[in-house]
Amino acid sequence: IGDLIARHSALRGIEVPPDRSPSMIDEYPILAIAAANASGRTTMRGLEELRVKESDRLSAIVAGLKANGVTVAEQPDGMIVTGQGSVKGGGNVPTHMDHRIAMSFLVMGLASDAPVTVDDVSMIATSFPDFEPLMRGLGAEFAG
Repeated sequence: IGDLIARHSALRGIEVPPDRSPSMIDEYPILAIAAANASGRTTMRGLEELRVKESDRLSAIVAGLKANGVTVAEQPDGMIVTGQGSVKGGGNVPTHMDHRIAMSFLVMGLASDAPVTVDDVSMIATSFPDFEPLMRGLGAEFAG
């Protein structure tokens, strides 16, 4: 039994220590989305493993951010995202059949100024069958 107090505040850019990457490597796609919505620079290093996941996730994240108006610099071992406090959106993101890329950028679309689309959502159900109904409940639209 315990008490939980939750507060909100504006997101700010941070430097993510490289030694954190092994314990949270699968969370970097959604962390990049949060960084894009933050104010300031977020530096993420130690991400070489992202290049050998279902896709080259590092390059896919960078390309998806750029397609949606986010300033981002790809590094050999990571990325630097410069957030402006909000995301323009409006881009179409190639998922490379990677469920985490698809889910992360669909989440981005809920918070961006313009809708974000992805090229394929079929692989999401394998890892998170309730994702689409959950997103629809939040206002997302899925075509066909």
